[in-house]
Amino acid sequence: MIKSYKLRRIISNALIYILLGGLGLIWISPLVYMIIHSFRADGGAFYSHILPWPNAEGVRFTFQNYVDLFTKADNTANFPQWFMNTFIIAIFSCIISTLAVMMVSYAFSRLRFPARKPLINVGMILGMFPGFMTMIAIYYLLKALGILQLPHLALIICYSAGAGLGYQISKGFFDTIPRALDEAATIDGATKNQIFWKIILPMSKPIIVYTILTSFIGPWTDFVLAKIIVGAQGQQYYTVAIGLQIFIDKEHKSAYFKQFLAGSVVVAVPITALFLFLQRYYVEGVTAGGVKG
Repeated sequence: MIKSYKLRRIISNALIYILLGGLGLIWISPLVYMIIHSFRADGGAFYSHILPWPNAEGVRFTFQNYVDLFTKADNTANFPQWFMNTFIIAIFSCIISTLAVMMVSYAFSRLRFPARKPLINVGMILGMFPGFMTMIAIYYLLKALGILQLPHLALIICYSAGAGLGYQISKGFFDTIPRALDEAATIDGATKNQIFWKIILPMSKPIIVYTILTSFIGPWTDFVLAKIIVGAQGQQYYTVAIGLQIFIDKEHKSAYFKQFLAGSVVVAVPITALFLFLQRYYVEGVTAGGVKG
């Protein structure tokens, strides 16, 4: 009986691992294709081999695609400018959004005021609606306010204004911090503001890292909202998402397809590096913030 159970368990585990391995290969195959072809020296947008290997007949690899990406700026392609635009927007949006989420989460977790429960419920309901539903309204609102002439500022406002609605995970993390610390600090004469900045935040590194990562990824990879606000403002205002989309337009893909792949790899590097470096804090923040608050 025991041997039969062990055999069934081994078979079931093997099937699960085979399934997960197959799904992993499917998931990683576009990434492998993108990286390998970004080093390809020959051919345009279409190539006879899915994965060209070095030393094969007619296959040459080079770093020139990456060099051209940062050195060849013209009226069609200016990747360094796009990269800098996106970096500035993502950094400012990340800072503002992180502060907003931390403050809102602290208020809902630690403070007790009459409108607390209704505001929590309203925030959760608003968070259920996808962001694209309001993009046209946001565009006309920004146009009426005259902010569209400053497209990068407009994007920072859009990415940061509703950040406080993402308080759920952070609030759950703050709920795990003992209230005895707040009470002891209050007895010593500390204000709510001092408790937040000097006691709660220093103990909240995991959830701060989690919030920073999620706040940075959104502006860094966004295309739809950036296209609506920046698309008509001129190439010098483009973000990398808009610029890379231009690379694969019908009239440009033959000349810029390899640069498109190289640019996609470059864009993925900061997010991948941040996640790998801060992965431990990211997991701690998610798991500790998942408690019922």
